Formats: sequence, C-alpha cells, structure tokens
Amino acid sequence: MTTAEATEARMEFADFDKTAPEARAALSALSKAVGDSGLDKGLTELIKIRASQANGCAFCVQFHLNLARKLRVPQTKLDLVAVWRDAGVYTKREMAALAWTEVLTGIGPEGVGDEAYAAVKTEFGESELAFLTAAVASINAWNRIAMAYRFTPPVPQDGD
Repeated sequence: MTTAEATEARMEFADFDKTAPEARAALSALSKAVGDSGLDKGLTELIKIRASQANGCAFCVQFHLNLARKLRVPQTKLDLVAVWRDAGVYTKREMAALAWTEVLTGIGPEGVGDEAYAAVKTEFGESELAFLTAAVASINAWNRIAMAYRFTPPVPQDGD
C-alpha cells in the first residue's frame, strides 16, 4: 500500500453523519453529557487530543486541537501533551486525567489496575471520574470510526 492509498479518505465525516446519523447522535449525546457535567472543557480537550495521539487518529487530533485553541487552552500545553509526563506545565489534576486517559486507551485483557484507579481518585470525585471515563470512552470510539474511514483532518484555513 502506498502512502497516498493509506491516507485517502474512504468516507468523509460529513458523509458518515449522513450515512449513520443515529450513531453520530448517540456519540454526540455522550459528549454533551460530559460537556454538561462541569468538567473543565479545556481538560476534556487535552485528554481527547492525548487519546487521539495514542491511537494515531489524525482527524481527531486536528479536530480537538481546533476546539482547544478556541477554548484558549495554552499553546504550550497543546504542544507538549504527547510528552506530558516530562513537560512540567500540567497541574496534578491534568496529569491524573492524562494518565487515566492513557490507561483506558491502552486497556488490555488485564483491565485497569488498582494503582491507576487510586491515582486518578486523588484528583477526581466519583461523578467527575465517571464523566472523565465517559469522555475517554467517547473519544476512543470516535478514533476508531475516523480511522476506519480515514476522515480527512479538519486543518484550519487562514483566518480560522
């Protein structure tokens, strides 16, 4: 397979929306619940970017970078999210959320260990953790859809 074949969209996001509006609506409802939960929107964008990077989803990385910029997430945090452990620019809460995101994104047959759960619980209450977990689940679902169809990343145009 050539590079061009590997990156050519099989279906665009707008076409997926037209083809499977109920699937889009279901995932959008989950995202809305997370958005309405009180979790910091900048934080949720950081975890969506990180999960999308880990999964290799170009569409979702770009989509959530665009949203994070609109929310005025500091550029330094956007630049360094792939190496957040060593960056020295994230709060304890952000680092706990990013660690939880990586655990859930890379989940295997062994499940989620008690140590990872205990670590995230030091920064998030029950309700917050439930919505954080839902946000990670949601972006992982979107990553798989976008990667299956190779959605074209929504690169900002001049002036966006």
